[in-house]
Amino acid sequence: MAVEKWEPFRDLMAMQDRMTRLIDETLSRIWKGEVVRGAWSPPVDILERGNEVILKVDLPEVSQEEIDIRIEENILIIQGERRLIKDSPEESYIQIERPHGTFRRTFNLPRMIEQQGIKASHKDGVLTLVLPKRQELQPKQIVVEPK
Repeated sequence: MAVEKWEPFRDLMAMQDRMTRLIDETLSRIWKGEVVRGAWSPPVDILERGNEVILKVDLPEVSQEEIDIRIEENILIIQGERRLIKDSPEESYIQIERPHGTFRRTFNLPRMIEQQGIKASHKDGVLTLVLPKRQELQPKQIVVEPK
């Protein structure tokens, strides 16, 4: 087992990032008039792999038909709804902690993304978006030749 050095500022920075995102999302909804009861924000992982950027969005129990993905003015918008479904009328929830209702996440698309090539798939409660990078904007290696 490897010993990892404790870095208290890393934890504080992570907490600050989460709080900043929460405040930004709340204020943007208020300014846009989008405050909706039951609105929630699914967590998203963003990673880079070779010539693509990948977004993985946790959407448990959200059907593919309930997901709307669009691009408006270089902004990627992922929205939809997770419904609270009772299996039978005899059921009565004692506690509900998992979020439900409408959701919306927005991402500014950098210039390096080829918007026409974006692909989306949905499997096991995870929405995966693959955003290819433009070929002409990818870094090129220049080899120095001996004389």
